[in-house]
Amino acid sequence: MDMLQLREKEIFETLKKISNAHFVVIGGYAVNAYTLPRFSVDCDIVVGDRKELEKIEKVLGKIGYVKLEINKDSLPYHSSFLRYEKDLGNNFKASIDILISNVIDRQTNAKFSAEWAFENSEERALKGKTIIEEFKIRIINIDALIAMKFVSCRVPDIRDVFMLIPNAKNIRGIKEEISKRYNFENRFKKIKDKILSKKFRDDLQGVHGYIEDEIFEKHKNALLEMENV
Repeated sequence: MDMLQLREKEIFETLKKISNAHFVVIGGYAVNAYTLPRFSVDCDIVVGDRKELEKIEKVLGKIGYVKLEINKDSLPYHSSFLRYEKDLGNNFKASIDILISNVIDRQTNAKFSAEWAFENSEERALKGKTIIEEFKIRIINIDALIAMKFVSCRVPDIRDVFMLIPNAKNIRGIKEEISKRYNFENRFKKIKDKILSKKFRDDLQGVHGYIEDEIFEKHKNALLEMENV
C-alpha cells in the first residue's frame, strides 16, 4: 500500500472510530461522496459544541493523533478550529480538522453555522479515491457544499463546484444561501473567469484525471447557467 492509500485508509478508519460523536463531514472528503473522487490532505468535520469535541479528542488521542499548534492566519477560515495529526511514517501524515460551532470564511467573513450544516446533511456513503472502500457517515448535502465552496471561491473550491454542479438539487436555493452571506455576482464572476481560462481544464484533469469533452462542456454549461436562474 502506497502512502496516499495509507493516509486515506487511516482517515476512513478514524472516522469510523469517532462515529459515536455528532459531527458533519465537509470539505474534500464530502466532495468525494458526490462526484469523481479526488485526493484530500485533510479531513474537515464540523461539531456543534465542546461536548462533542471532547468525545472526538478523547478517541483521537488514544489512536495516536496529536493536537497541533498552527498559524491560523494561513487557514481559509477563522472560526474556532483544531487540527489533529497522526504520523504515518516517511514524513507522511493524516490530519483531522475540527471546526467548532461555525465555519467562517476568512476572505469574505461569510458564516455557516454548525446548526445549518447539520440541518443540511444526511447519512451518505463516503467513497475513497485510492482505496476500494465506502461506508455511511453524516455528510453535508450537495447543495450546501456547493454554497460553501462557491463563497470561499479558492482555486480548489472552484474545481469542486465545477465537478459538483450538474448534480445540484436546487440551484435557486443555492444562490439564495450564497446571497445571504456574500454578493453572488462577485463570486460568480470570479468562478466564470476561472473556468473559461485556457489553463482551467488542464488543472482540473491534473486532479481528477482525463475528462471527456462532452462531460467537460456539460459541467461548464451547468455552472454558467446559474447566472440566469
